[in-house]
Amino acid sequence: MPDQHHCEWNRFDVTNDGIDLAAFSYGTPGTTTPDRPVVLLVHGWPDTHHLWDHVAPLLAEHFTVYAYDTRGFGESDRPDEVSAYRLDALADDMFAVLAAVNPAGTTHIIAHDWGSVEAWETITTEGAQDAVASFTSVSGPNLDFLGEWAHGKLASPTPSNIGQALSQVASSAYTGFFQIPGLSDLFFRAFGSDRVWTEFLHRVEGTPRENARFAPTLREDMISGLKLYRANIRGKLARPTPRPTRVPVLEVVNDRDIALRPAIYEHTHTHVDRLWRKGGATGHWLPYTNPDYLASTAIEFIEMIENGTPGTPNTIDRARVDGPVPALIGKLAVITGAGSGIGRETAHALAELGAELVLADIDLASARETATACKAAGVRATAYKLDVSKVSAFTTFAGKVRQAHGVPDIVVNNAGIALAGSALAASDAQVDRLLDINLRGVITGSRLFGAQMVERGAGGHIVNLASAAAFTPSRELGLYAASKAGVLMFSESLRAELAEHRIGVSAICPGIVHTNITATTEFAGAVDEDATRSKVDGFYARRGFTPDRVARDIVAAVSTNRAVVPVTPEAQVGYRVYRFLPWASRLAARQKLAG
Repeated sequence: MPDQHHCEWNRFDVTNDGIDLAAFSYGTPGTTTPDRPVVLLVHGWPDTHHLWDHVAPLLAEHFTVYAYDTRGFGESDRPDEVSAYRLDALADDMFAVLAAVNPAGTTHIIAHDWGSVEAWETITTEGAQDAVASFTSVSGPNLDFLGEWAHGKLASPTPSNIGQALSQVASSAYTGFFQIPGLSDLFFRAFGSDRVWTEFLHRVEGTPRENARFAPTLREDMISGLKLYRANIRGKLARPTPRPTRVPVLEVVNDRDIALRPAIYEHTHTHVDRLWRKGGATGHWLPYTNPDYLASTAIEFIEMIENGTPGTPNTIDRARVDGPVPALIGKLAVITGAGSGIGRETAHALAELGAELVLADIDLASARETATACKAAGVRATAYKLDVSKVSAFTTFAGKVRQAHGVPDIVVNNAGIALAGSALAASDAQVDRLLDINLRGVITGSRLFGAQMVERGAGGHIVNLASAAAFTPSRELGLYAASKAGVLMFSESLRAELAEHRIGVSAICPGIVHTNITATTEFAGAVDEDATRSKVDGFYARRGFTPDRVARDIVAAVSTNRAVVPVTPEAQVGYRVYRFLPWASRLAARQKLAG
């Protein structure tokens, strides 16, 4: 890997309408060849081309890389007039740079913040597809699309629409301050230092301090860059004139963006012919905070555009947007025990929300049935055979998933079995199998995929299926309860460990749910095991709580990042009784399960 702490930029000049723009090539300049596509990097406020110091070396392994300081920043000219910073003038600058770096071909643009706003203006200009091969947009919307979105929300003032609009207003409140000449200029003149800005980025979104790379002109860039806000925001939002584009676009949406709410991008597909979207628990300054993730995402997208087909791993197909955007577009979900019951219903629920699915089960045929049904919802779904009790097999499986599909965003460790009856009568083999599947399988899946999520750095969520038995002692479910209590406490502990990585962990605790697990439960010490099993299965069937209702709570837990989710009414009661009246739980535990 190139040394990301030493990025050599070679300057050359581009002039547009009397404005001198400082442009830069990364590394040794060379001629453009068909196997080295050209990429142009565009920064936002208050950055310069140094925003890309950690991204450019990674891109340069595949592409010819250029960047430039936009007008008003870094080594480029700084016009005094606010009108000189209108988006149409900035788009003209970008076309001039595109013509200079790749006069005979089309160039891929990767842009951040105001650079992305400017690139949107560029690619929605008539004929842009003759100069631009693709656009990767990071934390910078099309202002006309944003204005259209805001007008639509206010024209239909439902509680949801008003809530989304107010949320974005709160996130963008700083732009009002930026509109005040003199006062905002004075603020940045006083506090616009490298040290203060580095600490701000670190505190707000965890940017490693060593990754923050600024030009010596940072304070001047902060102040002159305020003209971008004054020249464009009020007019564009008040009178939006959205235009379509034929340029392929990848929107990298940061769920933890302090300035931009993900909801503002929901109508982009109505103006973009070819649109992809990928999101993660990442923040606004992604090029500084997680350059590896941004670079790998852009590389995969650009190579797919160049080659016409996705590479391996293929994370692009699931990110294609063809209409209204499902909540989990671009996400990958792995589910164990997906061949039936809660696992199958969870797969259906996630498929309806647009996630790609990797479905594992010890019964491959049943996993394939689930995959076939999910494909009918229009998502990609792949079935694998997996015995979660075998650590080596699970390790191989996790490697295959990463290689073929990428790092999962959601992992549901659902596979499990039941064992009832006397703890004293159970065989060692029964105990070993129970703990290997119910507890060790959950731990293995969480560790393997959790490590992948941490390395990627874009967050994720792990769901572990525990049970109400984890907090409801029973004389006939002691061993099963022990395995599920282990899942519950492991999940709580893992949640604390992974919180700093923006990875959520939820323990789902259903009570009496009718699945095929009841029909296959072993009853240690039972005189007539078949009769006992039939009686218990009949009781669960009469109870009528179906696995699709658990699946809904699993999806809700992922979206709200809940820690412990007692699902059924008896689970919710049992959770509170055990916490506040433990003696009552102990008395109830003496009752026989089968009557």
